[in-house]
Amino acid sequence: MSQYLDFVDYNYKPSKKDMVCLFRFEPRKGVSVNEAIGRIAAESSNGTWTELTTLKPHIRRIRARAFYRRGNLVKIAYPDELFEAGSMPQIYSAIAGNIFGMKAINNLRLMDIDFPDSIMKSFRGPQFGIEGVRKFMKVKKRPMTATVPKPKVGMTTSEHAQVGYEAWTGGLDFLKDDENLTDQKFNRFSARAKSCAKMRDKAEKETGEKKDYFINVTGETKEMLKRAKLAANYDFRYVMCDIVTTGWAGLQSLRDATQDNKQAIHAHRAMHATFDRNQRHGITMLTLAKCARLIGVDNLHIGTVIGKLVGTKDEVLSIENEMEYQNVEEEFRKGILQENWRQIKPVFPCSSGGLHPGIVPEIIRMLGRDIVIQAGGGVHGHPLGTKGGSEALRQAIDAEVEGEKLEEYAKRPGMQSLRIALEHFGHEKPV
Repeated sequence: MSQYLDFVDYNYKPSKKDMVCLFRFEPRKGVSVNEAIGRIAAESSNGTWTELTTLKPHIRRIRARAFYRRGNLVKIAYPDELFEAGSMPQIYSAIAGNIFGMKAINNLRLMDIDFPDSIMKSFRGPQFGIEGVRKFMKVKKRPMTATVPKPKVGMTTSEHAQVGYEAWTGGLDFLKDDENLTDQKFNRFSARAKSCAKMRDKAEKETGEKKDYFINVTGETKEMLKRAKLAANYDFRYVMCDIVTTGWAGLQSLRDATQDNKQAIHAHRAMHATFDRNQRHGITMLTLAKCARLIGVDNLHIGTVIGKLVGTKDEVLSIENEMEYQNVEEEFRKGILQENWRQIKPVFPCSSGGLHPGIVPEIIRMLGRDIVIQAGGGVHGHPLGTKGGSEALRQAIDAEVEGEKLEEYAKRPGMQSLRIALEHFGHEKPV
């Protein structure tokens, strides 16, 4: 197995053109640490199971190298010549391709990627980012708000649009489709876009606020681009995409189309847990999130910590930091590499999954104000219905922004919706 050891070089100093990946690894019994990490570097670059007569010096020069290890964490450097610039599918085929199926490794987890300038410059990044979204929505400082009509599938088009109208007039910024609503018989995409545009215009006129819609364009790539264009024709500034099920290639095509359409992308992470829930194997959500930012989504679901979905506080905060800031410092033991995002704009983190007005203050204190707070059942489960639930969510946010406790704020005149929400939901954290 000496050929694998050629891919281990603890004296190697990565150049600025190298892509560095951080892996957590568990070798099979009888496989040494150096052989294990050498196999990872070899299989993800230009090595194989036997010595090769075709391995020329210029080919060996661009091999990946495992260059730093502590415990079961290892950094591997990949020269940028190994990659097709601007192609996330090819990058993943390299660094996350065959390696997860190697018999010599019991478990393997891609923890993080540090992208070099040459790769980063080949992607667009978000068209708007946090500042741009706030500008076109005319919301300067507070957290932004969204809701999904519940039940998330089954409503007719008119029912869906009416829920949107009640949410918008109740004070919310965005209506949002859920991950599995696209173009079903009971609620066709084109009809939904038309009806919701009409209700949006009505709500904007009545409230004096900008309103928009994360309409789900997910589908076969050509169809997805048609849907995005249709949404643009109705003046929706957003489209929504299930980025994991769509895949990196589809997302890149959508990002190119939205540049021309002047639309932002709301990224839903449906199916992400198949990659990242097993802490010993797969790909972290942090890694997926960074790649989504590089391609160019403007919003991304990151979890809540205290909601109904899996996600530790450390994990959620690390993703938030990676989405919002331009410079991230390395925390090796936590599986985080340094990153300088250079020209790539920040992404709006979206907190969702079991949220309601009673736990809004905790979310804001934990994640700050540059977030989208999205509640489904916490809005539509309100005893006064969707409008009352929307009012309560907005009032809970206003209370925290103004620095007042919810119970005290709810005593103010006109705060009946918040008062009822606190009586109904309390401060319960769904499981």
